[in-house]
Amino acid sequence: MPDPKGFMTTPREVADRRPVDERVQDWREVYPGTPGRALLPIVSKQAGRCMDCGIPFCHTGCPLGNLIPEWNDLVWRDEWQPALERLHATNNFPEFTGRLCPAPCETACVVGITGDPVTIKNVEVAIIDKAWDDSRVVPQQPEWHTDRTVAVVGSGPAGLAVAQQLTRAGHTVVVYERADAIGGLLRYGIPEFKMEKAVLDRRLKQMGLEGTQFKTGVTIGEDITGPELLERYEAVVLAIGSTVARDLPVPGRELRGIHQAMEFLPQSNKAVLGGHVEEQITAEGKDVVIIGGGDTGADCLGTSIRQGARSIMQLEIMPTPPNLRPETQPWPTYPMTFKVTSAHEEGGDRMYAVSTSRFVGDDDGNVTGLDLTEVRFDAGKFVPVEGSEKHIPAQLVLLAMGFAGPEKTVAEQLGVDLDERGNIARDEHFATNVPGVFACGDAGRGQSLIVWAIAEGRSAARGVDEFLSGSSKLPRPIGPEVRQLMA
Repeated sequence: MPDPKGFMTTPREVADRRPVDERVQDWREVYPGTPGRALLPIVSKQAGRCMDCGIPFCHTGCPLGNLIPEWNDLVWRDEWQPALERLHATNNFPEFTGRLCPAPCETACVVGITGDPVTIKNVEVAIIDKAWDDSRVVPQQPEWHTDRTVAVVGSGPAGLAVAQQLTRAGHTVVVYERADAIGGLLRYGIPEFKMEKAVLDRRLKQMGLEGTQFKTGVTIGEDITGPELLERYEAVVLAIGSTVARDLPVPGRELRGIHQAMEFLPQSNKAVLGGHVEEQITAEGKDVVIIGGGDTGADCLGTSIRQGARSIMQLEIMPTPPNLRPETQPWPTYPMTFKVTSAHEEGGDRMYAVSTSRFVGDDDGNVTGLDLTEVRFDAGKFVPVEGSEKHIPAQLVLLAMGFAGPEKTVAEQLGVDLDERGNIARDEHFATNVPGVFACGDAGRGQSLIVWAIAEGRSAARGVDEFLSGSSKLPRPIGPEVRQLMA
């Protein structure tokens, strides 16, 4: 246990972000230095707020089962190397989750029942950022090499996690990515101000030194068919994500200037990283409307601000969330409360409980605005509020309404079954109905959190290792009962 009275005597404190007027002028992370460096002056006391609660519900709040009380205690005692080892014992990429995860562990913290929870996510990122600064994150070579080969399709967090685990188990692992660089949405979906790509690149360098092979610019299903992949490798892991974006089929959808968020964000990331983008979609000088109130919408907001949008409005069909945990979402569940991200601090407006009835355009076929109505939830559906119609201008509309499932080309070529939601069906070992083919992350789970993607990648790795070797020393996967409980 850390400081015995810490949770009573030390208030919750988080790292200060850079001033808004400074950070919107660049694309660097919103914290001075890195999040971990910004936290170092306060992190020891914050770790000391972790109490001897008896049953650490933060373990169940975290899909990875992170050993949170253990590394909190070690940080408070200034034992950073053992803290890093406990952190890496359950999480391959804490520098990703420490920046991008919404921290369901904190909403399950026992201290949070009557007060402010421990800043678990902040302590996590401080441990790993300090380890990188101190050159204590090094390649881990396998004890022996097998003659087994594995193809991982997709290089997002799930694909990277399964690849690193299987490489460390001694197998030859090749990761295929259709984009021109490894990382999936970590590379081109997450803006620099949330996670600079140097954070991703240093981990990829470690994986390369461990033996994982990466092949970019290869579209599985076209450049290499599914059957060809099975001929070349003894196991195939589908970590292709959930990339079929939800659309908004209302009148005027065909107008120019209406784009999916994942058309807009990757182009911006490529341009920021120095790449050339033909006819880049940009918010500069435009009235921007973002449809969708989640993290992707916030990413579009922060990106549009930095591109020089004239005005930005973010729309959400749900009513305004409460500031405090509602009674219908009791501790330790993850509550849907009002959130202010770093992007929302920087500008833009939000409208809740509204629905787009149609897009309006000019004679040249360009979008000029949206017609909206207020809505209320009644008898299981949203109904318009009479007399609430309004019009707002827009020369750029970004659809950030989530994703409906994985693309089906590879699944169809391999003959794998889909579940009732259109995701790839798999059993408790993450195996599909086709022997040697496995699925993990959003491709099998549906759109979810980065922490779930890493957890599923680690779990799938054990299933693959058992399939190839007959047994496995890798960590046991998340059991089906736990996965169903926490879904």
